[in-house]
Amino acid sequence: MKSYIEIHPDVQKAIKKHQPIVALESTIITHGMPYPENVKMAKRVESIIRHEGAVPATIAIINGIIKIGLSEDEIEYLAKAKDVIKVSKRDFGYVLSQKKDGATTVSGTMLAANMAGIKVFATGGIGGVHREGHITFDISRDLEELSEINVLVVCAGAKAILDLKLTLEYLETKGVEVLGYQTKELPAFYTKDSGLELDYLMKDAKDIASLMQAKWEVGLKGGILVANPIPDMYSMNREEIEDTIEKALQEAKEKGIHGKETTPFLLAKIKDLTKGDSLNANLELVYHNALIASKIAIEYERCIKNFKEDI
Repeated sequence: MKSYIEIHPDVQKAIKKHQPIVALESTIITHGMPYPENVKMAKRVESIIRHEGAVPATIAIINGIIKIGLSEDEIEYLAKAKDVIKVSKRDFGYVLSQKKDGATTVSGTMLAANMAGIKVFATGGIGGVHREGHITFDISRDLEELSEINVLVVCAGAKAILDLKLTLEYLETKGVEVLGYQTKELPAFYTKDSGLELDYLMKDAKDIASLMQAKWEVGLKGGILVANPIPDMYSMNREEIEDTIEKALQEAKEKGIHGKETTPFLLAKIKDLTKGDSLNANLELVYHNALIASKIAIEYERCIKNFKEDI
């Protein structure tokens, strides 16, 4: 397996020294934002994590090698590259064997982070059950990985283009804790409220780290989802964004867009319809998620250290 994985020296050092690490996805660079905004975003996210005292590990596949942590040159390369494949579980074998470039989705990033022993991952929004998913069975692989892999994911909820209620129901069926970071309501990506109540409100990173340690110590398998609302000052109007999403969905249906192409198309269309406001909101929620994920990663390492000292 080592021949397919390359860990950045900073990340390798952090693993050996049991320092806090935050994994980051790469589809947001290649498919989520245009150049050069994607490079600025990727670098700022890493800067936020370092400022908090953790180590960033942006994950991608370059020339058939899984990169756990990217150099600035590699980020720049991915940001400009064409025909980069979105990599979920089903895509790894092809991309690795054919020495292709791949950007990891939430699902793919969780898999790669787990290979390296990284337990905390920050993203924008997870995938989920698509609208009319009960008819199309269009359900993101992200939800399966969340049920199977011991990685905590900090997000601003599922992407607002999805059916949030069905996504929450699916996660419950799979036994995935959905924790509200200082909220009892599921955030809806661009907006802080969705009208959907969560089971658990967590007051701080220390409480979340304690839950991580307790769950995995007793041998329960599976990820943990932390729903972190977009900050108030950047939260968009719920009714307006919902109307915009409906327009984008209708256009996608008329053009026959489906599968992997759906999310990039919808996000780009929503950006156009909101005259860039949705992109600004997307950026701010990503930065906030990176901040909270860093705090959780730091507290988790402390929690593990204290636990080992007590036994």
